[in-house]
This record gives sequence, structure tokens and C-alpha cells, in this order.
Amino acid sequence: MKKIFFLILNAMIFFSCSATKEKDFNNVDIFKNKKLIDLTHSFSRESIYWVTAKEFELEVVAKGETDNGYFYAANNFETAEHGGTHIDAPIHFAKDKHTVDQIPLENLVGKAIKVDVSKKALNNVDYLITIQDFLDWETSEKMQIPDGSIILLQTGHSKYYADKKKYLGTEERGEEAVKDLHFPGLSPEAAKWLIENRSIKSIGLDTPSIDYGQSKLFKTHVLLLSENIPAFENLMNLEKLPTKNFDIMALPMKIEGGSGGPLRIVAVLNND
Repeated sequence: MKKIFFLILNAMIFFSCSATKEKDFNNVDIFKNKKLIDLTHSFSRESIYWVTAKEFELEVVAKGETDNGYFYAANNFETAEHGGTHIDAPIHFAKDKHTVDQIPLENLVGKAIKVDVSKKALNNVDYLITIQDFLDWETSEKMQIPDGSIILLQTGHSKYYADKKKYLGTEERGEEAVKDLHFPGLSPEAAKWLIENRSIKSIGLDTPSIDYGQSKLFKTHVLLLSENIPAFENLMNLEKLPTKNFDIMALPMKIEGGSGGPLRIVAVLNND
């Protein structure tokens, strides 16, 4: 728990910085010889949201010099819980499971691995990540997925984030656009295998949903969230991560009773 405390403490230091680019944190003792990678898309009018969800809006309340001689800026923002880089809390698809404010911090912070399926997923917009993809990772790394891991899935599709047609499969919005959604996701069979054969804390990927775009029943969501395993969606910069030996800090907006919310997620690497 002491390690978790220090990670969270320094995450708070990190989030207080306004810059989104990678920074040198060697002057912060706990991050000495560490490198931080931001896996979060900025929230803006360009943020990707589900085609039926309210998109991000920022209202400028004040920005400029005041009569008292100091600069002052303040904004209002309005958005759906599920859009941009965000978390799906278990209650999103599972009755009586964790709301976003109830998710244990231990499920959001800790050791992580990355499974790279981009060679397959970039050639198949409807690619479903399989059990074999996880077995191939274990063969390549000569180890089983460690208990208590946070798993990140790299499909390569984050590079399309600015282009809704390529990233979502459609530029249209509303219920009629749902049938045109195309992007990779995790197969229900692979989700079930992870639940039954491995012990994971949370899982994330660089597409709009843990279920692929053409899913109608959202079986992968139901399987994972029913086990109180939260999902992180719309991640970025996964290509900058190694396949193992790094940590994740994934701290969402703590919305009481929320089914999800905006997420700031950061990878902590050894700066070797």
C-alpha cells in the first residue's frame, strides 16, 4: 500500500501541470530514472464520442486582464461520461457493480503489459483480439500474464483519432450511424478466457470501445464489467510503450454514482 500511496501522490503532482507533453521528472525523487508517457487525448471539439453521446463543449467564461490588474481565466465544460479518453466503470454494463467513484485505486494503478495486435488490426478494421493473441504474447515474452496486471491493447488505430471516418467508421451521428461503426475490439471469447484463466485488474485499448464497432450485444463489456474489471477507451501513444515492465496510473474524474468519466492515464517507464 505504501507504493500505491506514493504513486498516487506523485500522480497528483503530475496532473497539476498544465502541459500535456512529456516532461523531465528527474527532480521528483520517486520519478528519478523514470519516464512518463501520457496516454490521454486532450478534450476538445475534436474529441471522439459515441455517435449517440453528447460531445465535448467548452464555454469561455472569462479570459483576460481584470480591473484589479491580474489575469483571470475560467471556463465551463459539458460532456457525456463516455467520450474522449475515458473509463467505463463496471456499472456501465453490470447492475450493482462499481460506480466510477467506487473503483478501488488498486485496480487503476499498478504493473502493466502491452499486447500489440496492430499488424492484424490495421489490415482489418473489424479485427477481434483473440485468445491466441494473448497466448502469442506469453510465448514471445516467455512468461504468463502476471497476476494483477493492467492490460493495454495496441491496435494502432489511435493514429486515426482526428479523422472520424477512419477512427469510427462514420462521420454521421445519431442512432442511424450505429450500424456504420467499424473499429477493432476484444472478442468475448478472449475476455472470458482472461477472466477464467488469468487475474487482471483492468484493461484498455486505443479504439472507441472494448467491443468492436459492429457489436450489437456488447458481450465483452458485459463479461468484464460484471467481474468489476474497468475498461479504458480511446487511449493514445501505446506504440511508445514496451510490452512489459512498466506501470500505469489511470485516474478518472471521481463522479459519484458515475458510469464512467474523463480519464487521465499515464505510463511510468524505466528510463534506461
